[in-house]
Amino acid sequence: MSSPATSNDREKVVSKLPGRLRQNLKIRAAQHGIEIQTAVEQAVNGWMALAASPSSVDTTGADSFSTFLPHGQWDNFRQTAIERRISLTQGLAQSVQLWLEKNPAPSVQRAKHPRRRIVCNQKGGVGKTAVTAGVGEAFAETSEALHPVRISRHFAAQLEGTEQDDPLDVEDLPGLGRRTLLVDFDPQRHLTKQLGQDEIPMDPDVDSLSKHMSGEAKGDIRDLIVPIADDRYGSRLDLLPGCQDGFLLDVALSKVRFREAALERALASIEPHYDEIIVDCPPSLGLSMDAAIYYGRRREEETAGSSGPLIVVQAEDSSADAYDLLITQIEDLRNDMGVEIDYLGIVVNLYDPRRGFIATSSLEAWIDIKDPKVVAVIGDLTDQRKAVRLKQPLLSFAPRGEQAATFRALAREIS
Repeated sequence: MSSPATSNDREKVVSKLPGRLRQNLKIRAAQHGIEIQTAVEQAVNGWMALAASPSSVDTTGADSFSTFLPHGQWDNFRQTAIERRISLTQGLAQSVQLWLEKNPAPSVQRAKHPRRRIVCNQKGGVGKTAVTAGVGEAFAETSEALHPVRISRHFAAQLEGTEQDDPLDVEDLPGLGRRTLLVDFDPQRHLTKQLGQDEIPMDPDVDSLSKHMSGEAKGDIRDLIVPIADDRYGSRLDLLPGCQDGFLLDVALSKVRFREAALERALASIEPHYDEIIVDCPPSLGLSMDAAIYYGRRREEETAGSSGPLIVVQAEDSSADAYDLLITQIEDLRNDMGVEIDYLGIVVNLYDPRRGFIATSSLEAWIDIKDPKVVAVIGDLTDQRKAVRLKQPLLSFAPRGEQAATFRALAREIS
């Protein structure tokens, strides 16, 4: 039946639809960037244009479904269903099924080079590892399901400590579905531990990323990679575990020719298998950091802003001091080698306005920088700490939490 019109060009219509079709319709419409009412309009028009009804669709468990259609379309649809001697529920189910078949999920666009995100800050304890994992998980989530994404970070509200959990700030969107590699480049191996994986043993007979960078490896670097097994990511999320021998990497690199390209040479053979490579850097300004920054430079034919350093800070004074040192190193490398290095932005992590003036004034100072700009403010909440304790990916442990929704927003912000 139809209810009174809610706008000049559409009227609300109510029928029934099986939950499976409703969910698939919602996901597919989001994947194509159109409203559900537009998809249903297209579906009904496509079904009425057929010479005859297609095969019957199982409508077991169908329940109430409403949307808005152009005036008169539902009456025409009802008349067509009568002529074909089927129920409105069956006719709508056939329409939606037909639309889904004609509008398959769009494939992920593959770039010539994987995007290389260098998560860095020479200050320890700012949460680089949490950001690396959270963004990587957000990139890898399946595009065949909807996930909450914080569509507005409301920096001003956060600054005033007034932000609330307003559902209007969150939108359910399909995952990005990208093949993602997380690289634990920190000899402290926090990323490997947080994801519940085994670190690479420090053994003369065992390869590691450091050995591949220094030219001492004997095997294939692909043998070091381990998958993060979770249906949420399918087979799209992998980890290159860390090894304690990273503490010796700067010494080893001092003997390597063109040492700035050591990380790039080490990862070259696995790049074709990924859309995203995210490097969790050590709190260091040494030669290994030069190699990471160089790896994130803009390559020939690569779009500006595709790769580069993502700087993680906290809303306190020591982060500002560390930030200045890191920027100096990046600019020195850019000028000395004549390469293009694009900043992906600043992430203010572990922010809590209840800490008072130090936190709020520091956040304001970060926001005032503008170039690079703040691309996310991540709250200091318990979800991340619990996930680390349980050695689970955050987006698996608390997929609908505020931090998960913010990481998804960050992934889209730097895409």
